[in-house]
Amino acid sequence: MIKPNFMYPAPFLDTIDYPEYSMDFIVTQSTTTPADKPLKIVQTEKNEEDVTASETSPTLTAEDILGESAELKEKIEQYGSAKILKALRSAELEKSLKPFQAELILMQKYLERSKRRMIILFEGRDASGKGGTIRRVARYMNEKHYRVVALGKPTDATRSQWFFQRYVEHFPRGGEVVLFDRSWYNRAMVEQVFGFCTPEEYKVFMKGVVGFEKDLVRQGPILVKLYFSVTKAEQKRRFERRKNDPLRQWKLSEVDLQAQERWDDFTNQKYEMLKRTHSNHAPWTVIRSNVKHEARLNALRTILNSVPYERSNMDIDYVPDPEVVISGSREVEQMEAERIRRGKFTS
Repeated sequence: MIKPNFMYPAPFLDTIDYPEYSMDFIVTQSTTTPADKPLKIVQTEKNEEDVTASETSPTLTAEDILGESAELKEKIEQYGSAKILKALRSAELEKSLKPFQAELILMQKYLERSKRRMIILFEGRDASGKGGTIRRVARYMNEKHYRVVALGKPTDATRSQWFFQRYVEHFPRGGEVVLFDRSWYNRAMVEQVFGFCTPEEYKVFMKGVVGFEKDLVRQGPILVKLYFSVTKAEQKRRFERRKNDPLRQWKLSEVDLQAQERWDDFTNQKYEMLKRTHSNHAPWTVIRSNVKHEARLNALRTILNSVPYERSNMDIDYVPDPEVVISGSREVEQMEAERIRRGKFTS
């Protein structure tokens, strides 16, 4: 038999476990309820050989449980069973990331001991899941030894400098990890599509970035380049959610609002970027991000596999899902095949 142990995550369901042989329903009291103990209803199921004639207690049905627990019934009516199940599912997905997040802490300790530096680039279209993945990567890490860098629009002063200078200023010191929420590859994608750089500036960047990264890696830092790839339909769905959710509206910008109209332009730039800047010393890793949890999980795997630290948990799977993670060169091959079949890029 299976024993689900339901407890409400915020604001009412928290976690779920599965020990064996009985069924417990634990209903926590509201903070406004005067009772000082949780309401606990226990239903036990046993094997047939363990049941005796003296055991005459009736089996509790779902209706019985709801009848005895007014608070549980009230919560279901208030939030709906679909929302409760969604909250449970979300809590379980977040829980499944924790073993990998624990390994990230060990990876970070290795970097601290060895004084090695690490740079992780998070690139991709708007609403492709970069920010959510960064939050999962950094959630439990030692904040003294990592930084998230998300640079804004360059000033007139920085535009007059060497292009890479404003990024180099944020590079990690020994034992530190820096996560770039968009990076110097803005010039290859957003700036080129919207005309924020001149054709000559774009040409100079594409000609020099491979050498820049080769010199960077030669000096010791671990460089991980992640590109999050989302479909047009999924990007549209996420934009609509942002428009209608007051807690997410801040994420929408003028550039975001034009992303769907400029989809083909971004696709062409994605192809050029991957084809010309994927190299042996600084390869691209493409992550299919339509399913956010799978993208986050496989990004954690990719990051852990890039550092030669000593793993502690051998019960988890460190191998990225090939349906979610592919190399930049393989993505280019698939895009070229797609263009031959359909006459243009569609991804």
